[in-house]
Amino acid sequence: MMLRYLSYLEKTGIDEQGIVREKGEDVNNIREEIIFNRLKTKFFANLSHEFKTPLNLIFSSIKMIELFLEKNSHAYNEGLTPYLKSIKKNSFRLLKLLSNLIDLTRIEADDFKLDLKECDIVKLMHKLGEEVYDQINRRGRSFRIKSQLGTRVIVCDPSIIERIILNLLSNALKFTKKGDQIIITISENDNFLIISVRDTGIGIEKDKQALIFQEFRQADETFSRINEGSGIGLSIVKSLVELHEGTIEVDSIPGSGSDFLIKLPIDLEKNHANRSGAYQIENLIDKVDVEFSDIIS
Repeated sequence: MMLRYLSYLEKTGIDEQGIVREKGEDVNNIREEIIFNRLKTKFFANLSHEFKTPLNLIFSSIKMIELFLEKNSHAYNEGLTPYLKSIKKNSFRLLKLLSNLIDLTRIEADDFKLDLKECDIVKLMHKLGEEVYDQINRRGRSFRIKSQLGTRVIVCDPSIIERIILNLLSNALKFTKKGDQIIITISENDNFLIISVRDTGIGIEKDKQALIFQEFRQADETFSRINEGSGIGLSIVKSLVELHEGTIEVDSIPGSGSDFLIKLPIDLEKNHANRSGAYQIENLIDKVDVEFSDIIS
């Protein structure tokens, strides 16, 4: 065995010290990459704080102006309304982009932690549906939720589930037109909870379906896209679903619409003992405004 090893070193021209040195260099490279990822995460965390501080001041100022106009109806000027809406909408767009960039960095650095709670997912979907109904209906699309379950408590991070579904609904709005349908379906199969977000919009070409979950890739990458977007939303959605040990896939026919299918394990609690109690469903209005902020039509 030793003779074969020495013969190999002779043929390749590598000595034992070289092998040790190469392994040492690999270890150092890995260590440097870990340090770099930590620094990058810290940098983006600081950047997040620096951006969110002025954004919070902008939102506070908008609120104060709105309250002033409500209390002083004689000073109310309808000409201000479009400008206030534009300021608020674009502030939400900045907040959404910032949050996506920060979370993308945290996910890549393996620094994104779920806050797992026991949550009635059916109740959560219906509450979310109530909050988005007006926004979807106002844009001329029909929206409904169908559930085969009366109730189903699973362990998940409810705020992240909300974000996943809102992102998919936002995506559905971007690629549908007036008269189209958007349907959420909740079902259960083989210890998996299945959430479907289906629309009757323009659909996605077969060769692009595998690309849409990649960072900075979009089904429509032309300059004539109807709506705005950074191209990282579905990439983050996929990562967030996988953090729940679930899967997401898309089934789409061009011209007939798309169906995003999420499968979440019902027994996730077996692998995550440290739970932080039951989830109290909160007001989702701001989250809806943020996720829908880059929709034009």
